[in-house]
Amino acid sequence: MSPRTIKLTIEYDGAAYAGWQYQANALSIQQVMEQALESLTHVKTRLNASGRTDAGVHALGQVAHFTTESRMSPEAFVRGFNTLLPPDIAVKSAEEVPVDFSARHSAKGKRYRYLIYNDPVRSAHLRNYSWHIRKKLDINAMRQAAEHLLGEHDFSAFRSANCDAPHAVREIHELSVTVTPPDIVPFSLALPRVEEPAGLPRIIVVEAHATAFLKQMVRNIVGTLEEVGRERMTPEQVKSILEGKDRRHAGPTAPPQGLFLVSVDY
Repeated sequence: MSPRTIKLTIEYDGAAYAGWQYQANALSIQQVMEQALESLTHVKTRLNASGRTDAGVHALGQVAHFTTESRMSPEAFVRGFNTLLPPDIAVKSAEEVPVDFSARHSAKGKRYRYLIYNDPVRSAHLRNYSWHIRKKLDINAMRQAAEHLLGEHDFSAFRSANCDAPHAVREIHELSVTVTPPDIVPFSLALPRVEEPAGLPRIIVVEAHATAFLKQMVRNIVGTLEEVGRERMTPEQVKSILEGKDRRHAGPTAPPQGLFLVSVDY
């Protein structure tokens, strides 16, 4: 029988996992999903994702593919996965694609969303889905800083020290900073965009869409925007940091739990 390539769109809460990729001594999303896939096809099969997500990072639309000789329909794969997977991982859709499709190499772009819970008092419910910052942040300054990062640049100042990408040139199409009240499901794809609500609490949403991202690039950008919001750094300094290509001059790496991989473009 000729092999088939199946593309999956996956949603997961990353709080309980050591990230997407296999870890020697910790549970990963890839491991859990491949165990479910082996139960369905009775063949040990590698599942290849569009990219790794770190421990604690979530996904609304991670994409992965696998090659199989199974004759199961895409709909049967969806039902089967969701019967076997734990409640914090769900396969949203499956489709048969050309055999040369690659979740990683065929990708044309990605969208990430980062949530900051900006309130003097922490939230019990949002602790795994946002970065809690007590001091009220200057949204307008963060927006001005974000504008300096739009377009194609060398993002060496915003890549992790152990990033293995061959170069740091990426193109950011969108980098927006918006505010929404926290009385909605914070990680919904239908997250509303509203003007500044009166007073706190509020959720600050940083949305980034680019051709591709370097390791921890979004979290490093968010950490730098947070420094601007705290008035520890000016928007103009962000432009200088970008041009300087030195990670030591940018802001801290924002914690993982506020980050969501929203979608992958093909």
